[in-house]
Amino acid sequence: MPERTAHTDTFARENLPAAGDWPEIKLTLPELQYPGRLNCGVELLDRMVAAGHGDRPCIWFGAKMWTYRHLLETANRIAGVLVNDLGLVPGNRVLLRSANNPIMVACWLAVFKAGGIAVGTMPLYRARELAYILNKAQVKFALCDARLADELKSAAGQAPALQQVLYFNSDASDSLEARMARQGAAFANCDTAADDVALIAFTSGTTGPAKGTVHFHRDVLAICDCFPRSTLKPSADDIFCGSPPLAFTFGLGGLALFPFRFGASTALAEKATPDVLPQIIYDHKATIVFTAPTAYRVMADNAEARHLASLRKGVSAGEHLPLAIFEGWREKTGIKLIDGLGSTEMLHIFISSEGDAIRPGATGRAIPGYEAIIVDENGDPLPAGEMGRLAVRGPTGCRYLADAERQRKYAQNGWNVTGDTYRMDADGYFWYQARSDDMIISAGYNISGPEVEGVLLEHPKVKECAVVGAPDPDRGMLVKAFVVLRKPDEGSASTAKELQDFVKNQIAPYKYPRAVEFVEALPRTETGKVQRFKLREQEHQKATQQPR
Repeated sequence: MPERTAHTDTFARENLPAAGDWPEIKLTLPELQYPGRLNCGVELLDRMVAAGHGDRPCIWFGAKMWTYRHLLETANRIAGVLVNDLGLVPGNRVLLRSANNPIMVACWLAVFKAGGIAVGTMPLYRARELAYILNKAQVKFALCDARLADELKSAAGQAPALQQVLYFNSDASDSLEARMARQGAAFANCDTAADDVALIAFTSGTTGPAKGTVHFHRDVLAICDCFPRSTLKPSADDIFCGSPPLAFTFGLGGLALFPFRFGASTALAEKATPDVLPQIIYDHKATIVFTAPTAYRVMADNAEARHLASLRKGVSAGEHLPLAIFEGWREKTGIKLIDGLGSTEMLHIFISSEGDAIRPGATGRAIPGYEAIIVDENGDPLPAGEMGRLAVRGPTGCRYLADAERQRKYAQNGWNVTGDTYRMDADGYFWYQARSDDMIISAGYNISGPEVEGVLLEHPKVKECAVVGAPDPDRGMLVKAFVVLRKPDEGSASTAKELQDFVKNQIAPYKYPRAVEFVEALPRTETGKVQRFKLREQEHQKATQQPR
């Protein structure tokens, strides 16, 4: 019998997909057998203090250190402001807007503890993007860094459901800090059900408008009790750090939820770019880093080895990890990167491997708690070695907010079909081929754009690249490479031919890029993913404008 919801505002529940369109949820591991009443904020914070971690470091931020007890009291005061000052009732949505800093972490946990629904947003989002999210999730309240106020103020005029915004990192008389000072350090936590909604995460997506993905309190703990417990294997002495924003579920897990679940600490920075990240690692003696493949490449090329010496593990996600970057990082640090495949829809990583189980070039195997298969266009399983669509299921799953069409596309026959093209070998390892829309069909050949990218990245002149299909009257599509050179002034026809010949010599000649365009930078999302769809759109536009 379902548990009674704590939510009096039932908007999120009412806008979940129809029950028949959900993927199958499988809670197979002993650690996933959660009680019916569960609040993830309480489990990650109150329980840790009760277990004796109160005086241990929790967050490092520049020269500051917060203990678990200080974070708990801060989150309690913010929860008090939400409930006592703003009148939040369980189920209300609260937009969160800030760079990675301690007060932002406290806001996330406060919303959970109060029974609200957290809606994280990237710091660089503009008013148009914020207004879309505010309206899609019918957000009632917002907690925002005062330094990021302008765009939210512009968006607020377009969002009639938004009732009040509180700003922090401000000395104003009505700031969040001023209101917190009038609240007690204790808070009566909301008695949420395990399947009450805890957060709505909007995809950073490489295609189409952002999609709201709905996750329960149980889901938040499930991602902590799967990938980190089985694959990352952290201890309370580990210090996490990394670049992804907390609004990105890769960052929320890697820089907050995971360390707190294990009594560890996290080193936060508002700007953790690849050129700054090594210094953050060095200053805080960080042991585990979470970032994207591009950052590992930059650090392997430019960081001083001593700045990375404290690391014992690195997690790469957000984009396919090319073999050249894996090998470059291992050569620099002696560490095998843990490649992880996850999605906003699934909340975090579900395919990975670590240590001696890593096979360079493979993403890994389905981690304990999850299952994964390869299916054809009809959803039927394919045998080992065959290339097809990746389908996965486990303790988390896709639930789009008020989006039945996309829900039925992503959740098929009880499986989550992620949009990735993979092949699985006889040992259950998954080998990335492409995003489904990154597969180039040229003169009858199926060509993986990321495979060609991986080869180009091995060339010493190439800094970054993206490979897409460009319309061609003779071949249907031709392989086109957009290349960022390490030395931009080397961009020439002879360099293009050098790269083409290099690819021909490394993989089947039909895969080589028949067109090479040198660019200063590649288009990327806020979370660092290359927006190949923009390059495809650009090429399609050129083709339609050409005289017939």
